[in-house]
Amino acid sequence: MSSILFDLAFGIALGFSLTIPPGPMNLFIAAQSVRSFREGVTTGFGAMMADLTLGVVVYAVRSIVDLGAELRWIYLLGAAVMVYLGIGLLRRTRRPPPPETSGVRTFTTAFGIGISNPFQVVWWLTVGIAFAYIGGLVLFVGLFGAIAVWIVAFPWAVHRGTERRPGVAHAIVVVSGVLVFGFAAYFLFLAL
Repeated sequence: MSSILFDLAFGIALGFSLTIPPGPMNLFIAAQSVRSFREGVTTGFGAMMADLTLGVVVYAVRSIVDLGAELRWIYLLGAAVMVYLGIGLLRRTRRPPPPETSGVRTFTTAFGIGISNPFQVVWWLTVGIAFAYIGGLVLFVGLFGAIAVWIVAFPWAVHRGTERRPGVAHAIVVVSGVLVFGFAAYFLFLAL
């Protein structure tokens, strides 16, 4: 029994190590959470599905393919996605907020960002591969349980905070857009 609890706790710690660090995806979740709590959670869910997809790929190819040589292209693709995201966020600050969407576009955008986000891809190619070798179902449940908690708690905190202080909402979107360009520059640096 103690082994199961340890595996679960280890999986939860791994899940939070993937979701909590500041990065492009958390910036996008924060920017969407300013619009609505639902859009923030939808964004987080798209990111979680990207993690699930990356996790399945890592498990499937862990002993077949060495992806280390492809990291340069992963960083370049990630930089391009970050520039696109940054432009979109900064454009949003110059016009009225768009009407609420059904969430499908938010989900697919977040999924696309997550699947091409070098932070997520590299995490899965390093920590994720190690996890694939040592982990079982309990670790997997803990990991995605932590992600599920984060993608609800983080958007809720951002949305509630910006409801009380509307000026903060604009600042979050602007700062998120500018920082995303910083991540793009960092990814380009890593690719060179």
